[in-house]
Amino acid sequence: MSKIKILNEKDIKKIINLKLAIEAVEDAYKQKSNKKGNVWPLVFYEYEHDVFDLDIRSGNLVDSNCYGLKLISYNENNPKIGLPKVNATALVCDGKTGKLIAILNAEPITSYRTGAAAAIGAKYLANKNSRNLLVIGSGNVAKYSTAAILITMPSIKKVYIYNSRRVIDNDELLLFKGEVKELLKESGMDINAEFESVSDIQEITKKSDIIISATPSDKALIDVSWVKTGTHFSCMGAGLSGKQEIDEKIFSKARIFADDEAQCLKVGEAQSAYKEKIITRFDGEIGDVLLEKIEGRKSNEDITIFDSTGLFLQDLATAVKLINEAKEKNVGSEIEL
Repeated sequence: MSKIKILNEKDIKKIINLKLAIEAVEDAYKQKSNKKGNVWPLVFYEYEHDVFDLDIRSGNLVDSNCYGLKLISYNENNPKIGLPKVNATALVCDGKTGKLIAILNAEPITSYRTGAAAAIGAKYLANKNSRNLLVIGSGNVAKYSTAAILITMPSIKKVYIYNSRRVIDNDELLLFKGEVKELLKESGMDINAEFESVSDIQEITKKSDIIISATPSDKALIDVSWVKTGTHFSCMGAGLSGKQEIDEKIFSKARIFADDEAQCLKVGEAQSAYKEKIITRFDGEIGDVLLEKIEGRKSNEDITIFDSTGLFLQDLATAVKLINEAKEKNVGSEIEL
């Protein structure tokens, strides 16, 4: 019989933190750059259009000796019976034997690895003395990305929060800051930056050194004329056809990097610039920058863009680290099949 590690949401929250996720996602990017990380074809099935669907994302990491998958189901009607709209489960297998190693609740993993990706973009592409961070959006992705960037960019002194649909009031700002503080606490850190809600995105864009875009927008929220030299963008909100958060003309003025070039040209923030023939390709992928195969930022005046559409390899690398942590700390349970 095979023993399989089971990590539910409570188990994962005992051991996960953003530092762990950042290390894992960096490793995933590096393995992808070295052709040791492969994303396999997506499986998608729609039971009812815009109501009930599922997809299966899978791949392998050679150096981590594993492969796996994430099964994500979405059902618009689930809240009526007390269930979440989205359910996600990850399976991890041994890369040499095929033995199932672990089953994990993938929902918390997704939040942490997404925030980690935004921070990695800033860590390797932003100016090291960046002080002002603009966060466009106030949801889950925005919170995790903000916390992760405060870990990788300790020079940040001011965090501006902007929501295109409404002005964030003081209570919501305090809640946002409190949740960021808790995420930092998990990694043994605290907030050393001031938080401010803003309503004039044009004015704040001109002041910002790093900009995270984390919205479901389908139209540009930042105009090219507002962007100062030296600005870095971590674009996290795209991932579907028709999505856009920043002016496509910014791409013509920037050094641009993808998590996966083909995927980003199709459904990433770059899709509009690509369709309008403003760009034909990226300067490279982020993994190549991490391994110094290519140069990221060349000068303090460069505008840089990291287009992140999300890869299952990020989830898989994070899951592997969680499995190892769980074994060391005796977290989770085991079953036999």
